[in-house]
Amino acid sequence: MSPAAHDAAAPGAFRTADPAAGRTLLCSGVSWSGSHPVARLRLTPVGTVPGADPEASSDLVLEPGTRLSFEIRGTGKYCLGFRRIRGRDDHESVRCADEAGAERGTQCARCFAQDDARHMHDIHRSGIAPAGLKRYLDQTHWLYVATFADGASKVGTAVDGRKRTRLVEQGAVVARYVARADDGRVVRVLEDEVTRSVGLQQAVRSTAKAAALCAPLPPEQLDRINEGFTLGTRGLLQGLNIEGYAVVQEEFRPPASWRDVLAHEGLQPYPENLTRGRHGMTVQHLLGSSALVSIDGTDVAFMADLGQLKGRRLVRGDFSTPVPAVQEALF
Repeated sequence: MSPAAHDAAAPGAFRTADPAAGRTLLCSGVSWSGSHPVARLRLTPVGTVPGADPEASSDLVLEPGTRLSFEIRGTGKYCLGFRRIRGRDDHESVRCADEAGAERGTQCARCFAQDDARHMHDIHRSGIAPAGLKRYLDQTHWLYVATFADGASKVGTAVDGRKRTRLVEQGAVVARYVARADDGRVVRVLEDEVTRSVGLQQAVRSTAKAAALCAPLPPEQLDRINEGFTLGTRGLLQGLNIEGYAVVQEEFRPPASWRDVLAHEGLQPYPENLTRGRHGMTVQHLLGSSALVSIDGTDVAFMADLGQLKGRRLVRGDFSTPVPAVQEALF
């Protein structure tokens, strides 16, 4: 179902007239388009009817009240293809010719070898990268410190045009920008130095982020944790003998809807494994790729890590998630 078609339907309705119903889809994850989270879905060669557009998508806007019901098909993850980068605003995603099994994250070995972006996190050390990627990196980048619901914190980077979206998609509860760099090479030198000297990691798993939202620390405590790491990071940056950046003081403003997730009491982890089986849930809110959902037959609210769907094949249909057999165990 396209976003436009979804908007025309009642929130949460599953429409059997949906042209993607019963067709195998490949999920490339959850992204944010403006203020709306979107599950990125596209038709796969598996089970595609003759004459179907091989490039067709069936993206689903995950607004409050959206019904998300599907069955996982196959085992493991499948390749999402690779990226060609020709410059700042000239890049494209190329589908895997075979939609092979993923070997490195969400890529097969052949697509990984063709992916221009694979050089992005090593160019500041090796100097090796395609010309298009070098042109892409030759623009303003930001360095930030992000903190998640359990206090876990990381340092990260964002290109100027995705300065806020990057933190929204990552699900940062509190974050501060600490430096503005002239280009992507300089910002990655700074990122490595912060990890080495301040001890901040550069990645937090989506499963950990979702689990943390079931018992978040108080907002004031999260702000203190983030501010402490931020002060240490800025102190480090002010003393480095590196050119091409400026220390900044700017706070990330998350979507207002995230307060509803953080304030929700009694949240429980989603009771089923999202990488297999059948699932049916109603989306209430998203925080990054973590979804506050309800399931039929219980008033308990659950937190589901939709990031687990990235690289998975699924078929949408009229399915339901079983209510946990012993609900008392949820309290």
